[in-house]
Amino acid sequence: MQSPYDNIPLSEWRNKTVDLVKMHPLSSEDIVSSVLESWSGILSTQIAGELQIGVDVFPSPQILGNYLHELVPVKLSKKYPQQWRREKERHDKDLVFIPNDLFSVEIKTSSNPKNVFGNRSYGQENSVHNSGKSKSGYYITVNFEKFEEGMSPPKVKIIRFGWIDHSDWKAQKSETGQAAPLSKEAREHKLLVLYDQTSIKRIKKMELF
Repeated sequence: MQSPYDNIPLSEWRNKTVDLVKMHPLSSEDIVSSVLESWSGILSTQIAGELQIGVDVFPSPQILGNYLHELVPVKLSKKYPQQWRREKERHDKDLVFIPNDLFSVEIKTSSNPKNVFGNRSYGQENSVHNSGKSKSGYYITVNFEKFEEGMSPPKVKIIRFGWIDHSDWKAQKSETGQAAPLSKEAREHKLLVLYDQTSIKRIKKMELF
């Protein structure tokens, strides 16, 4: 897949990102509300009617991220059943746009304060062959707090949206390294902040300029 950022200097990446976000069928309000509603639902969940999350059990960041990963597509597919569905096939993105796969979306979550990570294959040229789906395209990324003893319930910190190319994921050089962090340039210029809990900053599509 050709990158929409090909032959565009870094200084103009943000303008291109704004264009890509504006042309996407999901609104920033849909993205933010689906993430926050999913998070609220996770924290209010009881397991087998006995164990309250955040009171009796404290899921790890990986488990919390997995819950978000599954719930956000459910929220959006229920709201727009003719347009969106969950992943079904190996080659599907996490959130599939039925009319045009170009707009399908991957979801990445992390308890890191700023960055997000893919597995090691994300930074490899043959990532499609390894996993069955392209690592380039639209992404929703979510940074959240993890459960800490004695602290208030964890919060969603940052929600971003934009376009990431497979080359933006930097696989660790060590053979034992399993993470592929997102490059600083991509994080800052190819993802737009839709929600920032520290300032309750919400950006609507018509307010991106």
